[in-house]
Amino acid sequence: MTENTNTLDQVTFDRLRRLYIIALGAIAISLITSQILIRQYLADQEDDSRLVNVAGRQRMLSQKLNKEILLLSLNPTETRRRAITDTLFSTKTTWEIAHNALQFGDEKLGIEPGNSPEVTKMFEGIEPNFESIIANTDVIIQLSRANLPDSVAFQQATDQVVSNSAEFLSKMEQIVNQYDFEAKQKVESLEQLELIITLFTLLVLLAEFLIIFWPSAKAMKASIHELLEAEKKAIKMAKDADLLSQAKEKSVRELRALSQAMDQILLFARISPDGHITHIGDRFAKLVKFQKFNQNAKFSDVLSPLENERLTLDRIISENKKSGWQGEIKATTPGGDDLWLDFSMIPFHAGEISELIIICLDITKRKEAQLEVQQLTRESFEEKMQQQNVISRQIIENQENEQNRIAKDIHDGIGQMLTGLKYLLESVDLSDGEKAETKLEKLKELTANIIKGVRTATFNLTPPELKDYGLVPALTELTQELGKLTGKEIILMNKSDFNQRLDSLVEINLYRITQEAINNAIKYAESTLILVTVSHSSKILSITIDDNGKGFDKKTIKPKPDKDGGMGLTFMQERIKYISGRLFINSSPQKGTKVTLNIPLV
Repeated sequence: MTENTNTLDQVTFDRLRRLYIIALGAIAISLITSQILIRQYLADQEDDSRLVNVAGRQRMLSQKLNKEILLLSLNPTETRRRAITDTLFSTKTTWEIAHNALQFGDEKLGIEPGNSPEVTKMFEGIEPNFESIIANTDVIIQLSRANLPDSVAFQQATDQVVSNSAEFLSKMEQIVNQYDFEAKQKVESLEQLELIITLFTLLVLLAEFLIIFWPSAKAMKASIHELLEAEKKAIKMAKDADLLSQAKEKSVRELRALSQAMDQILLFARISPDGHITHIGDRFAKLVKFQKFNQNAKFSDVLSPLENERLTLDRIISENKKSGWQGEIKATTPGGDDLWLDFSMIPFHAGEISELIIICLDITKRKEAQLEVQQLTRESFEEKMQQQNVISRQIIENQENEQNRIAKDIHDGIGQMLTGLKYLLESVDLSDGEKAETKLEKLKELTANIIKGVRTATFNLTPPELKDYGLVPALTELTQELGKLTGKEIILMNKSDFNQRLDSLVEINLYRITQEAINNAIKYAESTLILVTVSHSSKILSITIDDNGKGFDKKTIKPKPDKDGGMGLTFMQERIKYISGRLFINSSPQKGTKVTLNIPLV
């Protein structure tokens, strides 16, 4: 009898084992199949995300390309233009690589080839705009590197790029939307497949319950051994439940302590999904001056007395009560002060109870600092624009004054002397030898004065020595001529025997700055000795203009030009900045003035 029972138990056990293996195998196959399909879809989704990212970046690169081309059209300095041209070439290359990768794939960018027919057709539509932009950008780069940014071809190429960019951006937006639409279709297919797998798994579980678990339960009820084991397990579960209850009480106490700490440290509150307060921390209540006995108040009414701010907060709560929200919001305290909050809203569900947890940080001081920086930046820009307008007006006025001065010198000086020369020539009577000799002497003196006036007028324009021989010979001629004309002792010392030729713009600006410094020493400093020193090293050329005049207080120098003047120093600073040099002025009352110019030679 015992052997028959053991044999029956063994047969039952073997049958149940086979059924369990079949059931678990079916579930395993279902899970493995679902995981393989889901991983495949996730890989496709990752490729789609990369495509959308690269396609979106194409729009940004197109706008960056436009910006750099427009910067070149503003005629920047040569150094700046070269930097912008190099950046433009890099942007164009990156843009072109990404465009080809979107159509044909690129292993480096992780993009597989093979677009849908719709996307391929869209790329065929955008290709003329892309090729036009690339071709005209190459023209712009070539003209910029050839120092022809003001040419008609450069402007025509710029216009073509700008006109094609707008259509390119519009079509690229359609391509990005198509990529996004195709990705969403794949997600929908994945959801349908997942539903099918879930239904299949449920059917397998149902079949297992009817075929395996239900008969097994009947067999277990008939087994005394299993009942005894179940009793032991029940006793153990009771003990575990007791321990779990104790752990739960401990967790509740810890959560209560944490809640109190959050109330004291953070701006913390809990509200219902319709926006009414269920709890508010002490610190938050103190900040907004909220009386806790009115716990059912609306959160937006407590946070701001202004209707537009309340409506904004109600809209945020209504639209994001399921998903949560994080960002900056502006509120107003009962005292009327602005209150900026870093606002975080987190949905919380406990059974059937739903709440929104609000955690805020007071960022009012930081926001005020940001607004102040923006205001200062705007004021600085306006001030620079005003300064530039003053400089432009003064430049035009000085040019006009210089032209009038030259005309006046020629008319009042050379012109009158030529008229006198004409009358003297007409009045010479060769029959009266003594009077004729006297008039000839006057004619020689008048002729010498005319020659001197012509030399002075032409010298004040552009000295021929500067163009023919370079900076040092031109400065030598300048000091000698000004010394003769003014009677001042003006000495030039070339300490390091500098004889290099520089760029023509560098030489003329250095010459004009030195001329301005010497003229200031002559006109305003009442100096008797002016020393101009030239020295250089392998990297720097230095020119120093030192006088023994009455000097001045540096605090009285106008830092910026205005309508009343102050343009001499400004022109010197603008010229030295244009050639990437530096200007230093040292002076004090009755101790003379020293002006130093430094420019790089490499």
